[in-house]
Amino acid sequence: MDVFHAELAQQDAGTPGLEKLKAIADSLPYSIESNSKMQELLDFYIARMVQAIRANSWDGMLQYESMIAYWVMLKYPIPKEKRVKLAKLYLELCTMPGMPSHILATFTEGFHSLTRSKKKLSVADMRLPWKEIYKILSEDLFLSRRQFEISQTTFYMGTLAANARRFFHPAATDEMLSTFVPLLNGNNLNSMLAAQYYLVTFLPLSHPQSYLPMLFRLWESINSYTYDERMLSFLSHLAEMHVDPAQSDPKLIDEIPDDALGEGGERVRFDQSDLKSNYLWSGIVKDVGIFTNEEWKLIMCKCLASMEIPLADSGSLTTGPSVDSQAGFEIGRLPKPTWRIYSLARIIVYSMAQDGLPAAPSAAITPFEGPATPARFPQLGDYLSAPLGRPGMKKPKTYLAGSKAVDSLAKLILSVEHFFHPNNAGAWTVDLSAFIKYITYEFNKRWHQEQLSDCKTPRHRRLTIEMRRELVKCLRTVAFLAMFSRDTQTVSNIQSTLKSLTVMEPDLILPPILERAIPSLEALTETHRTISVIKALGAVAVAIVSRQNYYAGAKYLLNILELLIPGIDLNDPSKTLCTTAFIVEIAQYIKFSDLTAVRTNGIIVDETGDGRAAPAYQAADSKVPQLNGDGTFEMKYSDGEEDALVKDTTQGFADWVTSFIRRVILLMENLPDESTVGGRAGGELEVQVIDSVAGACSQICIHLSEPLFDLVLNLIFDYATTTVRPNAVRAIHQLVECVANANPAKTLAKFMPHCLRVIRIELENGASSVRTTSTSRPLPSDATLHWNLAVLRGAMYNDGRAIFKHHKELLNLIKYLHEKTLSKRGYSWTGKLLCSMLLTMTHTYPLENRFVNPDEWASEEFQSSHHLHWGKLYKREDVKVSWHVPNEEEINFAIYTLEDVVGSALTSLESLLGTITTTAPTIWRNDFCRHLSLVRYAFAGIPTLLKEHITEEQYKLAALSSDILNELPEFIANIDPVESGFVLTNIADPRYQRVADLRQRFGQFLHSASQCLLSQGEENTVDAVVMLIRSIRTYLFEYGDHRDSYTAQRDHHASEVALARQYAEQQEWPRAIFIRKARLRHAARLRWNSVERLRSDVENNLIDDITEWSMWHYATVRSQSQSALESICGVYDGVRMRCLPVLYRSLSLTVDDDRMKGALYTLNTQSFAKYAMSEPVLAKEFISRLFACQHKEKPSIRDCMATIWDNCLTIFSEPSFLMYSIPQHRIEQALQELEQLLPASAKNQKLVQKAIAHRINRVEEADAATLEMTRLITKVATSPDTHWRYEIVALRLLRSLLRRDRPSEAEHIKYIVESVVNNHPTMRYYAQRGVMKLTRYIKLRTTTGDIVRLTLQQNVNPLLTGIPIPKPSREFTAEYLMSFRQPVEGATQQDEILFQDKVAAGWIAWTPGLTYYRAPAIDKSTFQPWDSASKDSLEALRGVVMQVDFWEKLALHYGEENHQESTNIDNISCVKSIFQVLEDECLSLVKPILGKLIADVDQNKQRAAAELLAGILGGSKHWPMRKQAELWDWITPLLPKILGSNVKTDTLNIWTTFVEYLFNGRDPRRTQPLVDFVVDQGLTADYNGESSIEASRSASFWRSMAEELGWRFTAWVDQYVERHWQELASEHDEVRAYVADSLELSGKIKWQPRPSVPNVETFVRECRTRPRDYDIMGIRHGYHSGRVAELVKMFPEWREQRVPGARAFQSTHDRVAVTVCKWLFQSFHDVQAVANFDYLLPLMPELFRFTEVNDNDQLSSRASYVLVRMCGVTPPAALVNPLIDAMFEAIKKSTSWRVRMKALPLLQVFYFRQFTMISDEKVSEILEVICGCLDNEVVEVREMAATTLCGIIRCSPKRSVVMLKERFERVERESPLPNRNLPTYALSLRKLHSAILGIKALIEAFPYSVPSWCPDLLTRVLARHAYDPIPISTTVRTCASSFKKTHQDTWHEDALHFDDEQMQALGTLLSGTSYYA
Repeated sequence: MDVFHAELAQQDAGTPGLEKLKAIADSLPYSIESNSKMQELLDFYIARMVQAIRANSWDGMLQYESMIAYWVMLKYPIPKEKRVKLAKLYLELCTMPGMPSHILATFTEGFHSLTRSKKKLSVADMRLPWKEIYKILSEDLFLSRRQFEISQTTFYMGTLAANARRFFHPAATDEMLSTFVPLLNGNNLNSMLAAQYYLVTFLPLSHPQSYLPMLFRLWESINSYTYDERMLSFLSHLAEMHVDPAQSDPKLIDEIPDDALGEGGERVRFDQSDLKSNYLWSGIVKDVGIFTNEEWKLIMCKCLASMEIPLADSGSLTTGPSVDSQAGFEIGRLPKPTWRIYSLARIIVYSMAQDGLPAAPSAAITPFEGPATPARFPQLGDYLSAPLGRPGMKKPKTYLAGSKAVDSLAKLILSVEHFFHPNNAGAWTVDLSAFIKYITYEFNKRWHQEQLSDCKTPRHRRLTIEMRRELVKCLRTVAFLAMFSRDTQTVSNIQSTLKSLTVMEPDLILPPILERAIPSLEALTETHRTISVIKALGAVAVAIVSRQNYYAGAKYLLNILELLIPGIDLNDPSKTLCTTAFIVEIAQYIKFSDLTAVRTNGIIVDETGDGRAAPAYQAADSKVPQLNGDGTFEMKYSDGEEDALVKDTTQGFADWVTSFIRRVILLMENLPDESTVGGRAGGELEVQVIDSVAGACSQICIHLSEPLFDLVLNLIFDYATTTVRPNAVRAIHQLVECVANANPAKTLAKFMPHCLRVIRIELENGASSVRTTSTSRPLPSDATLHWNLAVLRGAMYNDGRAIFKHHKELLNLIKYLHEKTLSKRGYSWTGKLLCSMLLTMTHTYPLENRFVNPDEWASEEFQSSHHLHWGKLYKREDVKVSWHVPNEEEINFAIYTLEDVVGSALTSLESLLGTITTTAPTIWRNDFCRHLSLVRYAFAGIPTLLKEHITEEQYKLAALSSDILNELPEFIANIDPVESGFVLTNIADPRYQRVADLRQRFGQFLHSASQCLLSQGEENTVDAVVMLIRSIRTYLFEYGDHRDSYTAQRDHHASEVALARQYAEQQEWPRAIFIRKARLRHAARLRWNSVERLRSDVENNLIDDITEWSMWHYATVRSQSQSALESICGVYDGVRMRCLPVLYRSLSLTVDDDRMKGALYTLNTQSFAKYAMSEPVLAKEFISRLFACQHKEKPSIRDCMATIWDNCLTIFSEPSFLMYSIPQHRIEQALQELEQLLPASAKNQKLVQKAIAHRINRVEEADAATLEMTRLITKVATSPDTHWRYEIVALRLLRSLLRRDRPSEAEHIKYIVESVVNNHPTMRYYAQRGVMKLTRYIKLRTTTGDIVRLTLQQNVNPLLTGIPIPKPSREFTAEYLMSFRQPVEGATQQDEILFQDKVAAGWIAWTPGLTYYRAPAIDKSTFQPWDSASKDSLEALRGVVMQVDFWEKLALHYGEENHQESTNIDNISCVKSIFQVLEDECLSLVKPILGKLIADVDQNKQRAAAELLAGILGGSKHWPMRKQAELWDWITPLLPKILGSNVKTDTLNIWTTFVEYLFNGRDPRRTQPLVDFVVDQGLTADYNGESSIEASRSASFWRSMAEELGWRFTAWVDQYVERHWQELASEHDEVRAYVADSLELSGKIKWQPRPSVPNVETFVRECRTRPRDYDIMGIRHGYHSGRVAELVKMFPEWREQRVPGARAFQSTHDRVAVTVCKWLFQSFHDVQAVANFDYLLPLMPELFRFTEVNDNDQLSSRASYVLVRMCGVTPPAALVNPLIDAMFEAIKKSTSWRVRMKALPLLQVFYFRQFTMISDEKVSEILEVICGCLDNEVVEVREMAATTLCGIIRCSPKRSVVMLKERFERVERESPLPNRNLPTYALSLRKLHSAILGIKALIEAFPYSVPSWCPDLLTRVLARHAYDPIPISTTVRTCASSFKKTHQDTWHEDALHFDDEQMQALGTLLSGTSYYA
């Protein structure tokens, strides 16, 4: 027993993670380290990380964090206590202010990996504080107007909050609600979306019963697509979590320790007495899962909208997305929610339970189709509208499978079934297919979770078999429709769906798939259809091969396989790829062996065709099964009979395998000729095909029985030894590999003699004797050699011991090949042969991956009954892996080969270097390349032969030249090697030393060769150089996991798991998955040993050489070297520091252009540019060297420089060292808690002190370097010799170098400020932003007074004050809103004047206090004197801006012509920044300039004036009150001119944005003169003057004020609306547009929720306790109800006065109507769209009348748009029926048929969008009304009614179909056509036509299926009217034509529903002769 197992035997078996670790240990071929040893290593890494954190050594911290991440890859368990403390530490590090983004990203990811597993950690183990994350997130989310540096902090904090949410104590819920709910403000979408994000990201999920009703009340009142998506994601988490009732048990709140209170120390607790219960807690159980019926209807309504299915409705779904366009870009910086489609699927699946009366099981393909109990309908009396049901007692409502969620899902799928068909495909098809994919995935996941013994879901709430079967029946129809889609993503989704459905109910899926597949595979006429069915077969393969999944499936296997042979077709790559994928899926689960062979005297009769005892296989035995009437498949055979059938089919395997191999050979023969590039036959597609075919062959070969393997081996041998095809060389290599993989010994024994003989003969006869060193088309004379080399390489694929048997022959062959092969392909393939041989003998790898363990494969029982094991799945502990581990013979032979072959090749190479000048170049180059190729491949074949040993001294020495600058050696991490299968590990072993010496010699030669070739520099050595660079790569990289790459194995494992997965959280897998996992674990250990590679002198020399080659004069060599150097930087430490000086020297102006280009391109790689720019010490020289290149004129160098600067400027960030000074109390506490779990020996206070001193020096150096760099860049920027492009770069760098932690030097500031008036616009752009940043930092340093706030950029305004709210009430809210209209002049004392610039709370609820700004002092400056350290900066600023010349130039530039029609926020902010800091010092300089600009009416001059004036007013916000008064005294008299007579059409938008800027985020009383002017102008302006400009500017400014003030505009809103209401019929279109805006805006402003007390506790409680019909959100406030009533009253009068014709648009009626339509349209596209329905409902009759207006297109189209867009918004539940009634009214009572033509399709659209909200009774009414329209006098209305009826039936359950059918048949029978001359003819014709239209609607409602009643209706009822008068005959033929079109794809199935007579009648109906017959 090894150390690991010995220790394990002494430990508790239940210790978490040990079972998994034991399984890993058992799966590896070597003994692994004990858990205790690895825990010690973890403790060491943690201790070092702790010490680095204490010393603020962030580089050292990252080093050891990465080592912990690598340690985790080895899968040793982290003890729970340690995991908890580490997670807490990571959280504290993430929330430390000023943490750089890369560190934040690292620890956010680290926290996620530690806390990801719900089994390893729960809230019972760890509680975390939430406020710190929220504070940082909320502060960083929205940028100020002068802030433009966007960081990733928001994203990382959001991610951190989402991951930490599980550990927030549920008792924090009320505290969170108190914080987040007041932030909601319906007038500001940003606030709604941000507050919602906080709510759904922070609120604990465990106890949602208190807040969930509130979230639903909020949701149903808000129209926003983004809001919907995040809400659905949140609800999906809740639904999944709360199938376990214990999660939400209220007693847990008190039981869980509450030890993460954070600041404050007390919890907010709301009264929740309404939630208390005296009963035992049974979980959150409501009507549907955790949701009420009303909530469920809303979810399903959103579900349907989420599918984004477009109707012919002009974009009814665009209202939500258009609302989201109002949100700021900052919202997009938050982490994205889960995809809504996946969220919806989870909600539906986890809401499924037995919560209703079960309906009768659905008997048809799709639930609800065919006969069912009809609903009860009211009596209406009309002959066509006779009630659909019979009177009687109402039956209780039943649900499919007794589950409301299943029932809802079935209805939803039925409503969208039509859109799954490929003919109706579109962008929505992917969403629909993904939806059913996730439904089945989640259902399977939940189903299997509930089968486990530890499942927490109560039995009565679990899924049932009935639910499972109904779900499968519901989804399979649409899956079968969509599986023929041409969209690859859709097909992929459907494949996943079919696989999941097969796992659930294989008997419902496999038979219909076979029904579709067999005919398609037999016909092979439609390629697309064939490919689709092959993919579908691949999806259901588990039912065919897995006896556990579907016992009856295996008997069809051989028939399918035989039909798939033609699928291997080079002319159809897609079909071939699908076919091979299916074969791989099948072959990995079965054994190919004849079970019918009989045993005679202990000898099994040959399986390959001689003397079979069993009867011949009959295809009839596996005939395609037929579906029963109920859509199920009836089992016809017992298990014994099934086994007999399967056994019988296995005798066909020999024939099939033979056919398959021959087909593969045929494909290989037809490959195109090889190209000269890459030596491939054909393009990428052909290579893909060959790879896929080889993959299929490999799976088949490893699962063949011995006789069948021999058969295949002989087939391939016969082909390989009798054929030579240059185009199939690569393919034959892969084919031979397949058999070698299955049985290497037999394969080698078979092929070796032939290959050896042929290769020698070919070489003796001159093959490969033409010297070449570059890729070229091979000579025909070399074809046989290449063919046999490929075969031999393929044969040496798997087992080293099999190779060793032939070692002498192979060694002699390799020597002979090396001597004779002179062409590139010849010597390359010789090297590859040697590489394959060495790798196979010296590497550790699994030997086989059959579907059962080796001992089981060899057992007698398995041989005789392997069909019982098909599809077998294993548990982790049951898998046995067979490994190849090199033995002594293999090792010694490998070493001998290296010394003999490689040693002599190296000797030849060394001698070649001396003859480079004397030998002919061609011969020298060829000899060099072929010898080096052999050596290179030899070393590539031994990556695990030698284990590197690195001593402690070597580590310390390496640390001195590390890329980590100025770091202690102790903080540069290194690895402790682990066992990973290296062959030679003992450094004292002579064999080790011999191999190491040989490798050393190889490295030294490579360096010598580099030096030699560098000195030559000739073109004819390029091939030699390329070979040299590749060899250097091999020397430096081929170690450890390079061949068994961990990342490659991880990706392979992930893809194989994805393919093999049958359901989520699966525990049993195919054996191949565990073998791949064993390879992954092996690769992880190799990766660990490869993490740290040491640079010896040889490696250093080679790195220097590669650096030189990366600057060589040939581009090919340069690019390869640069790529190699980039890779080297990722493997070896210290490379960048070594290379940078060399690269810098090559940037000298005297250097050759090619060399400079090489250096520049090398520096531009991530490894160098990012490294150099992120370290101030390095950045200084890097930047100076780049600036020195500016005088190079060569365009390619200029382009390269531009690219480098772009990359560098993106990387370069503001230097800041504040984080080193921030107090770390919470981090220190977390460190102390973590240290308690570490051994005492891990503590090292001396090291910490040493590291602190070292870090202080390092920071001082970096600070000094930053200062020097700033001076250097300033010098470059101010130099007259600097090119303008470089000046822009310098300015951008200088802007980044403006620092928070210290003021900048005067020269730096002066240059930036002077550049504000530079002639170049780009310079001005960056300079202005520099001024903003400069002044913002001066303000920060002056006001913060706290390093933490300075780091977080949080101002502390001295005028800021808090005012408590003693008792929130509605009266207080009203007073608060009115206070903004009270001027401040009336205040008796200065302290009484309080301003509130931003709404912080109050819309829903008030916080305990509000934040206000006191008014500034009368004469004393608020901020001055500014920060004393910034004195020089301010003087530099003054020195520039106190010159009148500066302002004249600035005004000139602002006033340049640039076609901009609005003010530029950057320009305003720049001026504001100057005036904020200097106050009115330069006002006297600006006033005359401003006066001139104001006087000039030119558009550009007006824009300049607006920008200057806005900046001055913005900067004056905190000036002393006297200065502010003086400023306004100057401006106020100018307002009538500025905002009056000066404003023309072209400048209106400029001054509008000016007004918006001044009102944005500012108390209106700060700009009282402007408020007074705007309001006065709005009230007194003439809105009907000759010109509209006066009215437009007044209305525009007033609207700007309203928009920016939002909710605070309430004080003016009544006045605003009343004034505009008078202009409802204004003569000017522009004015009426403003009127519409005012109506929409005022409604939004007046919207306010209505809790009885405006505090959070009351609001949350009343959302729970108030009745559903109580409008607590106030969304139905009806502010405009009186005006709407007035409109309803006046429209008839106006209509009477309306003059039709060309002047109709000028009538009052049309003007008002267009205005109303604009208002309603805008309202439906805003956040409060739901409020609109109360206004729309009374106006609907008028809107329908507007749509029929034929002399005003604008009015009719606008009215139509309003009605259609209405359908895309979910209305309040109480208004659903009234809205439908309003449509009924229009349909029934309108005097115009055109209105009916508009109303009928609208009804259909509304029904489709909102059908989940519509009751069954209302559906009945809808059907009645539509049926009534079938009898309309106007034929167009009748036809539209039929179309609508068809759509309604298609989108709703089919329960009433039979009743409708009987009704229409009755009417048809009772309506014979009389003679044309009789007066009743027209009425009878109409009556009959109505019945025929009804029948047509019924038939067309089922476009892709044939209900049982359909054939009779078509061939009996409709057929007899085919020759009736028009329009009846037209309707009949249209119906027949449509039926033919929609059913032709599936006619082979649909035809079975018709008997012979009906087929004849149908053919006659279609074309006069029998079309189908």
